[in-house]
Amino acid sequence: MIMVLNDQYWMKKALKKAFYGKKKGEIPIGSILVKNNCLISASWNSCISLFDASAHAEILVMRRAGKKLKNYRLNNTALYVTHEPCFMCSDAIINARIEKVVYGSYSFKKNNFSYFMNFLYKNNIKHHIKEIKSGVLFHECSSILNNFFKEKRLKSK
Repeated sequence: MIMVLNDQYWMKKALKKAFYGKKKGEIPIGSILVKNNCLISASWNSCISLFDASAHAEILVMRRAGKKLKNYRLNNTALYVTHEPCFMCSDAIINARIEKVVYGSYSFKKNNFSYFMNFLYKNNIKHHIKEIKSGVLFHECSSILNNFFKEKRLKSK
């Protein structure tokens, strides 16, 4: 019998990666990729340690998954990320043909409409993500980011 694991289960795995990234001094965002109820890859933001502006958790997860699956097309996969994907990551998600995206916290920097949803609906996207879920473990995902930036501001005073 195959046990189907739920979105909260997988988001907790992504949160563990975010906490690991925080310990490394990175902005605490974690991501995992799942296929057929199996973890394919996991990562955290690594822009600072890799000296690479594109080393977002989602990008690193897709790179590792592509190598593991020997294909840049990550069909029939689900991406879990603790914070809403940015425009760069959104485009990569579409190009990788990921079917499901689940994220925890939102970006409220511009408007009150998420970057991710705005990107998907404003652009003429050829590959459509079949399922998007937001707010999964919202409190836990937003708390780690909020606390990280509060600590940074206190240290800079």
